[in-house]
Amino acid sequence: MVSEHYRLQNIIKDLHIKGVKKSIKKNFLEFEELEDIYYSYPISKGNELVRKRNKIIVGLLVYQGLNTRDLQLLEVEHIQLYKGKIAIPGTRKSNTRELELKTWQLMEFMEYINAVRSEILERTDKETEQLLLPMGKSSNLHGVLAKITKELKAINNSFTDIKQLRTSIIISWLKNYSLRKVQYLAGHKIHQFY
Repeated sequence: MVSEHYRLQNIIKDLHIKGVKKSIKKNFLEFEELEDIYYSYPISKGNELVRKRNKIIVGLLVYQGLNTRDLQLLEVEHIQLYKGKIAIPGTRKSNTRELELKTWQLMEFMEYINAVRSEILERTDKETEQLLLPMGKSSNLHGVLAKITKELKAINNSFTDIKQLRTSIIISWLKNYSLRKVQYLAGHKIHQFY
């Protein structure tokens, strides 16, 4: 009976929507927790070269919200110390963007590029422009990130994985910036519909 605004049968009862099921992460970290993770990451324990490289990685995860692919694509030329910025190369799934570095990151990057990275290159006998070099037991950046993940879980028991850091920083950005700016900072492709 349409006149009374209801139907006898449910026309979408057997409708199935195909696609990837995504769960919404509910356990994001507050910005203060992200900063605590960064500041609590020790550089004095273990191999100093590896620890200083890892601190650079943790900073890029916490402050610039980079993902694994972004980290892999970084080269020395992407660090613009004189401008206080880092250029993140685009991919098929993300846009190129230029992000501000925190002042304390600038000092760490100067030391890393001028001393630490050079020493890692010498010890590993490599020639590459890649910024974040694997060393020791980790033969690639995924191995490095797996080790960092384990260490960060020991620092903060609310920490689960690298994706959680990215989600958390994006949520923090949304509290302070417009959606358009956050999309730029995160490298999201923005589709225009005309």
